Amino acid sequence: MAKDKYKDAAAGKTAKKLLIATIAFTLLFGVWGTVRIIKAIQFEIECSSYIKRAAVANTIDLARTQLEKAIEYAEENDLTEGIVSIFLQNPSNDIGFWYENMVASYDELMNISDDASQLEKTNVLMKLRESLTDSGVEGGSTVNMPSGISIYPHNVPFFWWGAISITGTMLFFILWAVYYEKATGSKIVRYTSVRIKK
Repeated sequence: MAKDKYKDAAAGKTAKKLLIATIAFTLLFGVWGTVRIIKAIQFEIECSSYIKRAAVANTIDLARTQLEKAIEYAEENDLTEGIVSIFLQNPSNDIGFWYENMVASYDELMNISDDASQLEKTNVLMKLRESLTDSGVEGGSTVNMPSGISIYPHNVPFFWWGAISITGTMLFFILWAVYYEKATGSKIVRYTSVRIKK
């Protein structure tokens, strides 16, 4: 912004500071979004993809192997108990239930005998699929897991990080627009009237 654009020098200086603050909070929000995406991808690769593979496995041994990897990841990362909810204690966000459900499913796979009939094995695999996944509207399936588990146990810091950065971005942008208009005497957004000829 050139100095000669400003009719009000004091408002111009304030506008510059507010613009810097807006950019800073926008970058902060961008980093938050990037970290969330990376965490979600990491969790999918190291845990939820194995759960989904276990759910669609055609043999007991294959389902055991895949589910075991997901359980190991959960135990290594302390995803065995807790709630990912911040304000409302929603039962669907109970990590303990999610973990225990996986372990129970794994135990059932381990307890089925090798000489069990094909029908028994098929029933166990069908029950496993119903327990671990939900059928989507378009025929696909999604893994049953607490929302926000990929950033647990840092859900609260991530919530405040996102809330403060997006609020700061909007607040400082509005203040910058006010001071910029005051400093330059021109509107940020100009509205044009459209005349409809009869």
